[in-house]
Amino acid sequence: MNMDFREIFTVGMVLFAVIDIVGTIPVVVDLRTKHGHIESGKASIVAGIIMLVFLFVGEEFLKLIGIDVHSFAVAGSFVLFFLALEMILGIKLYRDEDAKSASIVPLAFPLIAGAGTMTTLLSLRSQYHPENIVVAIVVNIILVYAVLKSSAKIEKILGKTGLGVVRKTFGVVLLAIAVKLFAANVKGLFV
Repeated sequence: MNMDFREIFTVGMVLFAVIDIVGTIPVVVDLRTKHGHIESGKASIVAGIIMLVFLFVGEEFLKLIGIDVHSFAVAGSFVLFFLALEMILGIKLYRDEDAKSASIVPLAFPLIAGAGTMTTLLSLRSQYHPENIVVAIVVNIILVYAVLKSSAKIEKILGKTGLGVVRKTFGVVLLAIAVKLFAANVKGLFV
């Protein structure tokens, strides 16, 4: 076992920044308004499983179906781009009228365990020991669950106007992350 608390902390901070669960609070509140219920536990567990599976078999799976990491990341950047547009412009692009609750889509994937997170996991795998990455994923999933569970309280504290400001602000941040993810990976498509 190569447990290293510095590695766990570093990987944990990188994943926390990429997952950006605090920035997705406006999206979570919006999903709860649409569906009436957010399955925090289910979303957290599914997102954690997706991340753990992708950590160990992600690159091989993508190769198996003929997709390289760059293509995957560019596709993920488009998903993030459209989510950001929804947040900034107040438009609805994602429609799932039949869903009774929001847990797997779009919460667990692509908001929590999206293309940015998966691409990050692949790059972290090349630099850090897998057991440290696993611990960092578990810590982040616990934080994600806590934020999802307390999203109603956070909504009350911020109020409707505060949520609107946070939503648009983080929409711009999410848009910037989408553009950065696209720019970093689009060159790899032509190599």
